Amino acid sequence: MRYYKPIEIARELHISTSALRHYESWGVVPAPDRAPNGYRLYTKVHLAYFRCLRAMFPAFGVGFTCQVLRLIQSGDVDTAFWLVNKEQANLYHEKTIADQTLELMQNPELPLAANKKLKTHMSIGEVAAFTGVQDSAIRHWEKEGLISPERDPENGYRIFTPMHVRQILLIRTLRRTVYFLENMKEIVQAVEHQSIEQAKKVTENALVSIHQRNRQQFYGVHQLVELCQELGLQ
Repeated sequence: MRYYKPIEIARELHISTSALRHYESWGVVPAPDRAPNGYRLYTKVHLAYFRCLRAMFPAFGVGFTCQVLRLIQSGDVDTAFWLVNKEQANLYHEKTIADQTLELMQNPELPLAANKKLKTHMSIGEVAAFTGVQDSAIRHWEKEGLISPERDPENGYRIFTPMHVRQILLIRTLRRTVYFLENMKEIVQAVEHQSIEQAKKVTENALVSIHQRNRQQFYGVHQLVELCQELGLQ
């Protein structure tokens, strides 16, 4: 059996040997045997684990990746793969929302789904149903100053317009990206001031980020399959 020195694996993955020890201490990589001098004896299995970790981190996050690899170590392959499948489905949903947002930016009159048409004035319940965003989230975004619906002078209820719908969809698209609240305010307010081109550009950039994560996820899944094959679990 061939053994790998920590420095060999570290160089291949462009990380430090201390990072390998950290991953091992997290319990997501099997503990290696030791040579008489105490050096770690990494095998092809360990190399496959480390490759999988490094591939999945940018695509799925550290916490999720560790959860999946602990399941793999316990032999629960099906649960691990269904978790990954759910994350991929979530990303597809994000893309759908971003696509819808961009379409609405390009054509404000475009209905987003069958039997869904933008009304001139809508209640918070109608907007929540139209956008698929919970009314509690809409209220929170109003509190943060991202949206500013008017109030009915008679009953005090919020009145939402198609502009607010576009803003809510834009916020929904951006909240999973790198945009901070201050940046998001500027972008969302651009819609209010009819600066649709700026909002379109931001939405397009968000889609680029989603496409990149999609490719990263597939590469991570590829390395996960390679790991399972190395372990004889496929």
